[in-house]
Amino acid sequence: MNYLDLDTNKTEKTVYELNVLLADFHLYYQKLRNFHWNVIGKNFFDLHEKFEELYDEAKLKIDEIAERILTLRFTPVSNLSKYLEISNIKESPSDISDTEMIEHLLKDHGILLKQMRTVVEKADDGGDEGTIDLIGAYIRELEKTSWMLDAWRMKTSAAINKSAVS
Repeated sequence: MNYLDLDTNKTEKTVYELNVLLADFHLYYQKLRNFHWNVIGKNFFDLHEKFEELYDEAKLKIDEIAERILTLRFTPVSNLSKYLEISNIKESPSDISDTEMIEHLLKDHGILLKQMRTVVEKADDGGDEGTIDLIGAYIRELEKTSWMLDAWRMKTSAAINKSAVS
């Protein structure tokens, strides 16, 4: 790995965690497709469109993560059976309510964020700024998406924390 000037042994630990993240995103992507196809009820139009937006974003991240692994001169995991084996995310049923779908996604966001932070930690140990930059942006984006989905499910009477400046 001369052209990146990274320690191969440390990079291997980062790549392992990137492959887990790749598997997590594959299951998350498929869950979004499932929900996109199977959402019903009064929120159909909003959620059908939102789930499509989210799976399009997940598809791009899947490609970027695999390409980062290749940039690091390792092979990305690419078999569905292996994704199911190593992913932290589990499949969901199709016949759940729109609110349950959002609950499942928010739980998965927590799982994805935890795995992304693990990737950043391993990348930091290996001096891999490129991976840190890539995954750091994903963390920021997913935190914002989580906030929006959480706001969608909140009752309008729900209280939020007051400003620290108040």
